[in-house]
Amino acid sequence: MDHQLAIEIGRGLAVAGAGLAVGLGCSGSGKGIGIASQAAAGVLSEKPDLFGQLLVMIALPGTQGFYAFITAIMIFMKIGLIAGTWYASVTTGVGLFFVGLGVGLALYVTGVWQGEASAAGIGLVARRPEESGRALLFPAMVETYAVVSLLAGILTIFWITNPNFVTFT
Repeated sequence: MDHQLAIEIGRGLAVAGAGLAVGLGCSGSGKGIGIASQAAAGVLSEKPDLFGQLLVMIALPGTQGFYAFITAIMIFMKIGLIAGTWYASVTTGVGLFFVGLGVGLALYVTGVWQGEASAAGIGLVARRPEESGRALLFPAMVETYAVVSLLAGILTIFWITNPNFVTFT
């Protein structure tokens, strides 16, 4: 394969992986916030004074979009896109594509489930406002796995783009 073509394929795969991370992560955040917002709107129509207690649970599913953005920026930094020197071998591109896909899927799923957990917590606060601290634990538990996904993605990006990474040709 032509060397320049291999670089272009590697770069394209890496950028596609970053795009998948952002697209899936932000979609999950949007859906999760939508789920939590629907639950909160019902509660707030009768108890508007609970807005402050519900706001965090509405916003929590939005973190997945930020984690996806961080993943994409890490990919861009490690292939040199931001510095203008971007290079990615086909092997690196394939690896980064699958990192982006895996992180994106994890963030999509956790974003949706965090919205569901937030909606459950919102239901609890509607009936027992003094339990808002405990209700926050439901979506926070889901958040743990979004953070694990981000950290695993960052570590894998560093390993894949390490100059000493062994590839077999």
